[in-house]
Amino acid sequence: MDTQFELIPIGHVERPDPQFDAAEFFDPSRESVIAIDPDWGPALTGLEEYSHLIVLFWLDRAERPTEAPGLRPAESRAELPPVGLFAIRTPRRPNPIGMCVVRLLRREGSRLHVTGLDAWNGTPVLDLKGYNRRDDMRPDATHPDWLERLWAIHDAER
Repeated sequence: MDTQFELIPIGHVERPDPQFDAAEFFDPSRESVIAIDPDWGPALTGLEEYSHLIVLFWLDRAERPTEAPGLRPAESRAELPPVGLFAIRTPRRPNPIGMCVVRLLRREGSRLHVTGLDAWNGTPVLDLKGYNRRDDMRPDATHPDWLERLWAIHDAER
């Protein structure tokens, strides 16, 4: 398959902490701004009525593997089982597309103030979608036991 795609950023991330610090990188309570190119500003109309948004972004600083890497535990934590890269949310992906659900605090023109954005300062934003409880929430969804253990580790570390 030789198909190529062109992605056009619609904006970028602005974080108050532009220097990457792995220990404090993702603080879900910290406010960030999604600065949308003014040409796309009119397309934001109505988005402010949502409490949450789905944000798709390009992990522009991530290393891209050229073939499937070996199995490894999530976050390299030895107490977790080794899994493939598609089972974890590593940025090291064939197509480093990031996704997260953020809380929309307010819209100021082409600037969306949000919390919960797991992206670096300057990260290109590819798309936005309003989060729809009816379409996006899956009450019957399941996930692996190791993910529950990882979340427990995160909770204990906070």
